[in-house]
Amino acid sequence: MKNKFKGLILYKKIIKDNDIYIKILASNDQIITGIVYGGNSSKKKLIYQSGFFIDFMINRKNENFPLTINAEISKPFLSNIINDKYKLNALLSILSLIKLSITEGQHIKGFYIGVEDILLKIIFQNHWIVFYCEWLFYLLQLIGYQIDYKKNNDKRFFDLVNQNFTYESNENSIIFPHDLFFDNQKITKININSIFYLFESVFTKNHLDNINHKMPFNFLNFKKIILKRL
Repeated sequence: MKNKFKGLILYKKIIKDNDIYIKILASNDQIITGIVYGGNSSKKKLIYQSGFFIDFMINRKNENFPLTINAEISKPFLSNIINDKYKLNALLSILSLIKLSITEGQHIKGFYIGVEDILLKIIFQNHWIVFYCEWLFYLLQLIGYQIDYKKNNDKRFFDLVNQNFTYESNENSIIFPHDLFFDNQKITKININSIFYLFESVFTKNHLDNINHKMPFNFLNFKKIILKRL
């Protein structure tokens, strides 16, 4: 059995000599895992790095054997991200959130294209942190917890307990930084921190509590780095 795909490497692990195990978010919105024989050799190791886009082929002799994977690097290339401390940590945070949001066997339509889109924006766009914040809400929507700030831009506050927008504040609400998404001059520490805080609250309460996980280190580390920069 052979199939060709495009995908993003989420995770890799050396399992024996030069062989590696990798986990890929494929362009068909599914997680694919398999073994790359010789994947850690000097000729191949630069291909199989977490965060790299690849064109890959999978093969399985029969149901009793794991998938084997063979790949080559694909666009978009990430040199612009890897050489930038802030963009690199944004990438690592995105990978960590993906791994908690979709599992092998799941199919979430639009997952791959959303990830590809945000990484392209981080590579090529100015004010990419705003697009990162938009992606956080897109991720929540994909896994079933929509925060529709576009339709509620007349409501200043967000209630973290009831998880809805309100006109008036209460002890459970925060000011939602609507202006962040309409005015790049509003990229401030307060606005970005509000987005992080809101996302963590919704993601933890509605998703992580169900799978008994905490917010991933790479996400928290990126938050720390970017807020310090601001």
